[in-house]
Amino acid sequence: MQVQVNSDNAVKIGADAIGDTETRVRERLDRFASRLTRVEVHLRDHDGPDTQTEDGLEAMIEVRPAGQQPLSASHRARRVEEAVTGALSKVTSRLDTTFGKQRHSS
Repeated sequence: MQVQVNSDNAVKIGADAIGDTETRVRERLDRFASRLTRVEVHLRDHDGPDTQTEDGLEAMIEVRPAGQQPLSASHRARRVEEAVTGALSKVTSRLDTTFGKQRHSS
């Protein structure tokens, strides 16, 4: 499972934070690793670099299950970590639903 973290120019995130985000994504999605080919995390700042509102940062996570259409989920929060955690929770739920339905229909 390949994990890639992208951000727009307004999101201030260093190499350490990118590495931490990749690690959190791998840990949370580990049970799906054999079924996912790629995971992309897109970080976007809705407020601009000088403003930090309650939902100013968005994390959108797109997962690509092998042989299927991509799934995605997003979450907005004040900090990158909070946005990524929220998006991970949502995309994990979608994967549980998707793979659970496939298991029951086989």
